[in-house]
Amino acid sequence: MKTKILLFLVSSLLISTNIFAGGFQLNEHGAKALALGGAFTAVANDPSAIYWNGAGLSQLSGTNIMIGTSLIAPQSTFRGVAPAITEYNAKNLIFFPTHFFASHAFNEQWSVGLGFTTPFGLGTEWDPDWVGKNLAVKTTLMTFIVTPIVTYTPIKSLSLSAGFVYSFANVEMTSKSEISTLFAEEAYADLSGDDGSAYGFNAGIMFKPTDYLTFGASYHSEVKYDFKGTAVTSGPAQFASQLPNGDISADLTTPQNIAVGVAVDVTDRLKVSADYQFVGWSCYNSLNVDFANPAYTDIVSPRNYKDSYIVRLGAGYRFNEQVSFMGGIYFDKMPVSTKYLSPSLPEADRLGFSFGVEGRLFDNLTITGSYLFIRAQQLTVTDSDEIYMDPGAMFNGTYNSSANIFSLGFVYSF
Repeated sequence: MKTKILLFLVSSLLISTNIFAGGFQLNEHGAKALALGGAFTAVANDPSAIYWNGAGLSQLSGTNIMIGTSLIAPQSTFRGVAPAITEYNAKNLIFFPTHFFASHAFNEQWSVGLGFTTPFGLGTEWDPDWVGKNLAVKTTLMTFIVTPIVTYTPIKSLSLSAGFVYSFANVEMTSKSEISTLFAEEAYADLSGDDGSAYGFNAGIMFKPTDYLTFGASYHSEVKYDFKGTAVTSGPAQFASQLPNGDISADLTTPQNIAVGVAVDVTDRLKVSADYQFVGWSCYNSLNVDFANPAYTDIVSPRNYKDSYIVRLGAGYRFNEQVSFMGGIYFDKMPVSTKYLSPSLPEADRLGFSFGVEGRLFDNLTITGSYLFIRAQQLTVTDSDEIYMDPGAMFNGTYNSSANIFSLGFVYSF
């Protein structure tokens, strides 16, 4: 019995880490970049360049302050478990990740910047009594980064940047588990943890060989989190001594990202951009779970994620000196096999469609609003390794998900 409940606890912890998959790598770090579908590596002409490509700060003069937020409203459904076709709806949650960027140019060669944003996060929540309750009920996670950068322009056509990343994160997840096929009551686990100090770095380059052509590249390193937390498991009194409670820990590394991009000024008013983003998800090939209580055996569980990529296209049209219009599209490749798919994150290949408007209200104040719709490909799982009930019943079925994202940003320059 103790082994069964231990496996339940480990499964819950594994589910929590799936929140780092492609669908939860947030790219809402500026309303303008979002409007362009994220094809911003070779554009990077506002303070959010601190995240996208720090070398872009060479295009800014004086001091610039940017603050913005996004409203993210994901929707997910599951139909199954196969061969059943009952449809279950995840709770419609709303998230408001906020970002802040500030930059200052000392002269034409040197600039500095400081950014605060959320690179990974969000969550899912299902009805406490739905068919997949033993896999996931509620999962939430947020990571935050603070990144100072320096940009150097040795010649007019070339800029380089380097930055340091300080990150902190927190996570909470809950799920249920049947204690015995002969016993009606269930165990309920609430797991929470955090890491107050994780570190990484970033770098960028921007090269402009002509007045109408720009190339850009950026690198974001892996960040290793050492989550430490507590498991609180409740259930029938007669099983209290067998319910695992106490301290737990798990290491997790978020992937490196390499982006390359090109931007072309087709006319004086029209700019077209394209990005290719490599996401190194192969760093997440297993999860090691350590229990402070020696009564429980530490576990290594394979996750077998694969490297993935995102392809982005964007265009911006300057209507006049005060107003610009933007649009974009991107494709985000699913990084995990359907064997490991979990309802904590309904993962699939994704398409994103975006548009936005930028308005210059005064000489030193710009407001940008944008909208992004993300549609995941309907995904039917037939080879799941996720056991949702005894004896060995696999969680096969069909997932559908989408998201609506609104973003608003303000830039003040002086």
